[in-house]
Amino acid sequence: MIRKILIANRGEIAVRIIRACADMGIRSVAIYSEADRFSLHVKKADEAFSLGSDPLAGYLNVHRIVNLAASTGCDAIHPGYGFLSENPELAAACARRGITFIGPSADVIKRMGDKTEARDAMKAAGLPVTPGSDGNLENIEEALELAEELGYPVMLKATSGGGGRGIRRCDTAEELQRNYQRVISEATKAFGRADIFLEKCIVDPRHIEVQVLADHYGNAIHLYERDCSIQRRNQKLIEIAPSPQLDEAQRQYLGGLAVLAAKAVGYTNAGTVEFLLDADGRFYFMEMNTRVQVEHTITETITGVDIVEEQIRVAAGLALRFEQHEIVHQGFAIQFRVNAEDPKNGFLPSFGRISRYYAPGGPGVRTDAAIYTGYTVPPYYDSMLAKVIVWAQEWEDAINRGERALRDMGLQGIKTTIPYYLEILHHPQFRSGEFNTGFVEAHPELTQFSQKLSPEDLALVLAAATAAHTGL
Repeated sequence: MIRKILIANRGEIAVRIIRACADMGIRSVAIYSEADRFSLHVKKADEAFSLGSDPLAGYLNVHRIVNLAASTGCDAIHPGYGFLSENPELAAACARRGITFIGPSADVIKRMGDKTEARDAMKAAGLPVTPGSDGNLENIEEALELAEELGYPVMLKATSGGGGRGIRRCDTAEELQRNYQRVISEATKAFGRADIFLEKCIVDPRHIEVQVLADHYGNAIHLYERDCSIQRRNQKLIEIAPSPQLDEAQRQYLGGLAVLAAKAVGYTNAGTVEFLLDADGRFYFMEMNTRVQVEHTITETITGVDIVEEQIRVAAGLALRFEQHEIVHQGFAIQFRVNAEDPKNGFLPSFGRISRYYAPGGPGVRTDAAIYTGYTVPPYYDSMLAKVIVWAQEWEDAINRGERALRDMGLQGIKTTIPYYLEILHHPQFRSGEFNTGFVEAHPELTQFSQKLSPEDLALVLAAATAAHTGL
């Protein structure tokens, strides 16, 4: 087995991997920038090493990370999500140095990271793919001609895009002309490539993704689906497993497609195959993420499978411990991404010192976080502070438990998305389980919530006022 893992990441996913290492008796090594010196992942790892003062450069330096892994005696690197997690250069550099990369091969990462190549591979495997360009666009004239053929609206996308970046919806030829150079510019800045492609826009679809696991011996299984339709500007906010919008026949069909996709490209380790579901019940392959997902937690919750542990086992050369018929799902799990943002002010980032924090608990509640009372949230990284995950046997009960957990969570000093999520939980469309990716934009009134103090918060305010008045 692997004995020591360098975690090429930060924040809650680094803490999550450190915990998996501890469960498996594996030593963990953290890396950090100066801005992350007091982060929780640094405190929890067996060893921690500085990357220097730049808040980002160290986390994105392939050779420095691999050299550090080698010099500290690590026999594996786990990339987490974001940063270098889908960078084939890191996987290739690990292979050259004899270090195990906990993920798929560099060739598979490169192939599935190129969205046009991924589309071609899925079409060849027989998966339904959204109609669009064959390969990358050569010029605006080609884009306009194809858009006219497909019919508006269409989507311009960066070939190497991800995380909601490098994407523009175009409802008219004028918008297509206006956005063409903009997407190229975004793609170049964010991903280092100017390649873009065009596809038909599926209006207000449901965003459904399937978790897969595959080993080096040809075994591949799915762990059912997650519904990621509650999102803002292509950024997921609330995720659900399994989807309350699918019946069992759709669930089995989609799981089969995901396994077919994984086998078609020789996939190994954990991955996610993402689909769009249109209003007529048709599924379309969208992309494959070659890493652990932020929302892997809810799949773990409904199946009992520790996905990060399975990643490590597969990377170590072990076969999957499960066959498909052994994977069952039970109940519903919901994950809330608690972001340091102010929903009442256009989701403006809210960074600074956390004056008070405690995680919710009780039956069916899990919190993955990397924050604590007194921690100062730096302004250089993604705004997600924590993930609150709830489970219940029935959909309605899961919603109610989610409300209880969010109200139980104590997080003061900065603005968060918690009050906004409470508004969503009360909305009848969400409670009915019938929503799509247009939900957030269709309900801007949900950001106009009234901020109510909990009894605990009110007691703190009164105590502070009394202390100030008496001079204590």
